[in-house]
Amino acid sequence: MIQTVLGKIEPEKVAFCHSHEHLFLRDGQPSKVNPALRLDDYTATKKELELFKAIGGTTIVDAQPLGSGRDEINLVKVSEEIGVDIIASTGFHKFTFYPENHWLFDLSKQALTAIFVHELTKGMFVKTENKNPDKFMSNRAGQIKVAIDEDRIKDPDKKWFYAAGEASRETNAPIMCHTETKEQGLFIARFFLEMGVRHHNIIICHLDRDIEKINMQKEIAELGVYVEYDTIGRFKYHSDEEEVRLIQEMLDAGYENQLLFGLDSTRERLLSYGGNIGLQYLSNTFIPLLAKSGVTNEIILKIMKANPRRAFAKF
Repeated sequence: MIQTVLGKIEPEKVAFCHSHEHLFLRDGQPSKVNPALRLDDYTATKKELELFKAIGGTTIVDAQPLGSGRDEINLVKVSEEIGVDIIASTGFHKFTFYPENHWLFDLSKQALTAIFVHELTKGMFVKTENKNPDKFMSNRAGQIKVAIDEDRIKDPDKKWFYAAGEASRETNAPIMCHTETKEQGLFIARFFLEMGVRHHNIIICHLDRDIEKINMQKEIAELGVYVEYDTIGRFKYHSDEEEVRLIQEMLDAGYENQLLFGLDSTRERLLSYGGNIGLQYLSNTFIPLLAKSGVTNEIILKIMKANPRRAFAKF
């Protein structure tokens, strides 16, 4: 089953899934770091989801974890009103997205594990930016989000990652990991595998920001984990045509069952917030480009339907 904010659904209900988005982000520390990381207009997000539903979108993964702007209340509300299934995230993000005195930094590995498991099995804590998790709703998270950067690799205390791994082992929930380099992606995939997290419960994000080092991308995929591409339509990194060539090379290498797509949406990317592409971009612009390049409809359906069904289900 797949855990959405409105309850468990059969994987077969997923027909077209964006595997990494941000639908709401409350004003706070993330938007201080980057003003584009503020998505707090309910009407605008609702309108964007209506665009997504209109192109056949059924399922979206909201990748913002608790304590750093996640708006669990509005995720539930908009899912009810629009009829799009939303998978919410527990876990933690980059430490720059938390104020220095945030409660996250003081908790033990055991306490962090308990919080993550609670959000996956009992319900999400509400409004945790400025206070310890206490009050919670019955609606649950469906995945664990983590983030690794150079500071987290150098930090000898890996309690946050151990907590995420323990929570995944206990609940069989998927772990989605933000990365900034291929080396970080390889490190964290191996870390979780060595902990005993199942390979099909590990999703490594942002691996298409740098389309070079294709052999390292293959090395990550060879571990059996999911490789997520979410830099589509982000032209400050590369063109869509270059993205297509990367995907074709991964497909030629036999990794079609491990690819996931998303847009990693921000204020600058959502049309309803005045952005430049919108949640219909994958369906209306990028997938036709893939098809034109020779990628079959069967493969496209795997990436947008079959792979998410497996990646976000609890085995």
